[in-house]
Amino acid sequence: MTVHKGGCFCGAVEIEVHGAAEAMGYCHCGSCRSWSASPVNAFTLWKPQNVKVTGGAEFLSGFEKTEMSDRQFCTKCGGHLMTVHPPLGLVDVYAATIAGVKFTPGVHVNYAETVLPMKDGLPKLRDFPAELGGSGIAVPE
Repeated sequence: MTVHKGGCFCGAVEIEVHGAAEAMGYCHCGSCRSWSASPVNAFTLWKPQNVKVTGGAEFLSGFEKTEMSDRQFCTKCGGHLMTVHPPLGLVDVYAATIAGVKFTPGVHVNYAETVLPMKDGLPKLRDFPAELGGSGIAVPE
């Protein structure tokens, strides 16, 4: 099984992801934009059992704005690591956190909220895929 290592900005929290991501893409929602301090957030989704904190767990904390997202960060440097999505049974490990993973986006989610239109030929969903509780409705690029 493939293992990729990553960590926070200062390196105090170390993580590993095992195997292959369930999905990769871009989120355009206001919460992700605010949290990441960028116009779009690149995500990689993993099953929880494939994400391991291998060092610095004492520096890992979270912020749960909604029941949908528990955003994890390093208390030492403030570096963002991942978002646990309990209702979805998935963990979003930010693509920049695990630089060794080849980022291959397949979809844009919450594109109705975009502030940075992207013309890349990928599907653009108004919110989330239907199988994850969204409408699954595609919007024009």
